[in-house]
Amino acid sequence: MQKQLNIRSITPFIIAISLIIGIWIGRANSSSTQSTPTKLAHILGLISNEYVDPINTDSIIEKSLPDIIAQLDPHSSYIPAKDLQATNDELHGSFSGIGISFNVMNDTINIIEVISGGPCEKVGVQAGDRIISVDGKKVAGVSISTDSVMALLKGPKNTKVTIEVKRRTSSVPISFEITRGEIPVNSVIASYIISPEIGYIKVDKFGEKTYNEFISALKKLSNLGANKFVIDLRGNGGGTMISALNMANEFLPENKIIVNTKLRNREEPNYSNGNGSFQDSEVVVLIDEFSASASEIFAGALQDHDRGLIIGRRSFAKGLVQSQFELNDKSALRLTVGRYYTPSGRCIQKQYTLGDKKYEYDIVERLNHGEAYSADSIKLNKNLKYKTANGRIVYGGGGIMPDIFVPNDTSDISKYYYLVSNAGLFQKFAFDYCDKNRNTLKNCKTTNQLLKQLPSDEDLRIQFVDYAQKNKIMPRQFDIEKSKRLITYLVKALIARDIVGTQGYYEVFNSYDNTVQNAISHINKGDAVPPISINYK
Repeated sequence: MQKQLNIRSITPFIIAISLIIGIWIGRANSSSTQSTPTKLAHILGLISNEYVDPINTDSIIEKSLPDIIAQLDPHSSYIPAKDLQATNDELHGSFSGIGISFNVMNDTINIIEVISGGPCEKVGVQAGDRIISVDGKKVAGVSISTDSVMALLKGPKNTKVTIEVKRRTSSVPISFEITRGEIPVNSVIASYIISPEIGYIKVDKFGEKTYNEFISALKKLSNLGANKFVIDLRGNGGGTMISALNMANEFLPENKIIVNTKLRNREEPNYSNGNGSFQDSEVVVLIDEFSASASEIFAGALQDHDRGLIIGRRSFAKGLVQSQFELNDKSALRLTVGRYYTPSGRCIQKQYTLGDKKYEYDIVERLNHGEAYSADSIKLNKNLKYKTANGRIVYGGGGIMPDIFVPNDTSDISKYYYLVSNAGLFQKFAFDYCDKNRNTLKNCKTTNQLLKQLPSDEDLRIQFVDYAQKNKIMPRQFDIEKSKRLITYLVKALIARDIVGTQGYYEVFNSYDNTVQNAISHINKGDAVPPISINYK
């Protein structure tokens, strides 16, 4: 998460880092480092001049910086120059590429979606094509990672890349020369009318363009008759704070604090301006243990002002503020410069001890402790007690606890489900089904059109079980009966994703999703109408 900061507050730190790096650029012109007033520079000088073998001290510095920064807190980090562009692309909301979504299955790169208006669509690449070479390098039938594929396909704008694909309707490979272009990275990946007067919006991340996408989705759904909204932040690990502030501002009256950022020597409270267009709309926010940072700012602001109902599971608990500073060699330092506090005064950040690896495994420990299945398993610090605008009790010291706890639903899980899921057969079956029926399904532009073309739930499930058996997972009738709803919805959702896009997945699977259905139920009962009367649970 990025935030503008007075550079003077960390100047000594930057000077120290720059000094360590810079002094070795000119070390060939100096035979001694004794005038350098730092112990680290002295040590590096001894290594450079006295170590038994020649050593590249620049390499030592590069490898050591992550460990040095890790001594500060769990979220300060060093970003090498080679990774900076990809890191920034995620926040800026675009990158230069060829415009496809793909997966790698059985050492084959399968194109799932061709982005509308993108470079691949312009030259005729189709969903279902299998990439067999990139710039003459064979990529089919060899072990290749998703990251390696991305590295081959991404590149500077206006550069060219040639891919060769195998298409089911062609007996020979087809070659395409593609000019890379700007590819949008959307934050709002689904927005549709989920129930009469209720709009659903899935926000996947927070980047520079997130607010614009979000307000466009709100207006679109409002024009379609929605005056109540389910905002899904589950799995959203955060990003730029300004988008979360602007999103919260849409729902709050004037002069309400959204978040208070406490820096080293000052505080920076952010207030709503009263210009939000949806101040009277009912709102439900969905969170889980992977909702972090900007997601927690948004959810915490609406909860503390009793402006929206928070449903799901306890959030991640990341409340440290990072600012990014680029260094001379195009690497960057992402430095923690403050902490976030919700309007009631809660610190979002969970406790940590420097050097203690338990922080990294906190989510695992929470799940092992049973937190995903029982609200009673959640360890709240009852000493950190705060009150919302209407006097409800909330607790600090570890993320946002939802108003309505919805456990992870395992009622449809069986051993058979785990076997086929772990083998990746849901995704493989969906892709193969779409590939075989693409000529029939390609004209389906909406999820409803697609669902009318699919066989009955029972027939589709039988096809999947047969497919799994051909892949050496034998049927278990009792397990299949137990998991039949989950299997059916997941298969249909993945087919919808492959044919009509990511939104299609959510349009199908949300009908099964217990947390989403819980949200709709509470809206229909009037629980999301401010002021909320539900007690904190």
